[in-house]
Amino acid sequence: MTSTRSRSRIWSIILAGGEGERTRPLIERWLGSPVPKQYCAFVGTRSMLQHTWDRADQVAPPEQKITVIAQHHRQRLWSQLERQTGQLLLQPCNRDTAAGIFLPLTYVRAWDPTATVVVYPSDHFVYPEAPFIETVRRAVRATEVLSDRMCVLGVRPTGLMLDYGWIEVGRVLGWCGGSMMRQVQAFLEKPDMLRGLSALANGAFWNTLVIAANVHTLWTLGWRHLPELMERFEQLEQAVGTPQEGAVLKAIYAQMPCRNFSSDLLQRAADGIGVIELQDVLWSDWGRPERIVETLRVLGKEPAFPYELLGEPSLQYNAAGSSIDVVNSP
Repeated sequence: MTSTRSRSRIWSIILAGGEGERTRPLIERWLGSPVPKQYCAFVGTRSMLQHTWDRADQVAPPEQKITVIAQHHRQRLWSQLERQTGQLLLQPCNRDTAAGIFLPLTYVRAWDPTATVVVYPSDHFVYPEAPFIETVRRAVRATEVLSDRMCVLGVRPTGLMLDYGWIEVGRVLGWCGGSMMRQVQAFLEKPDMLRGLSALANGAFWNTLVIAANVHTLWTLGWRHLPELMERFEQLEQAVGTPQEGAVLKAIYAQMPCRNFSSDLLQRAADGIGVIELQDVLWSDWGRPERIVETLRVLGKEPAFPYELLGEPSLQYNAAGSSIDVVNSP
């Protein structure tokens, strides 16, 4: 596959509006207040969001970056903005991940309708970054050639994480810079034990929710599977850049349905999605405290918080040296 579009057509969408409920107790004990995990520096001095910005800016121009945050997080974020460029988009309220993605996509579509977007969650750990960035670039090139498909990055499992999303894979669609793009057979969102074991045995991937897609392709999938959201975002697009923009944004969110991007769109649209494996990268969704310390243990690093703040003795034991392979969602 070869690229047919210049780098300037790529936009970054950074998802930073979550509350991090499962890590909230640890962070409250550590910092004294419920700071969402994407704003925390669990190791080193830079937050997870700041690392996500840095990675995105190596793929797309920094000024073509939209960061979506919750409106009530606004004051927390100012200290981390530093010399960041791009747009900061405030969600009036949380309406789950589908709205979190289609809201910034509405603005990209209004400003640059032929663009390719890359969507990044801001609360994932990635190390080292160089192969991650190269794989994202390959995903972008793949969607420029197969413009009717979305591409998601998948990770080969190291255990049975039942609170992850999983991707069952099928035939080979093509190659891009040494990476194989395969057809998605199905998305499994937080499978039960039997389905998870079957997926693991059959070579399924974990879903990183790092996505590359042409704006038109993603917008079309939205209309096909989530028309109740898209009609509202069409209203907003017509108001972008006008004096009515803020009022329209507030109005559409007042009655915005809650829809999950993984279960309400990806699971229904699998036949139009490809997956590229993220290789030579330690990736983890830091949705649980034990997952944070387990990742850092593998790297030989100490977390910024004391182990005793984990609270439960079993978690402290696991953090000190026992591998955590099975995690059941509450």
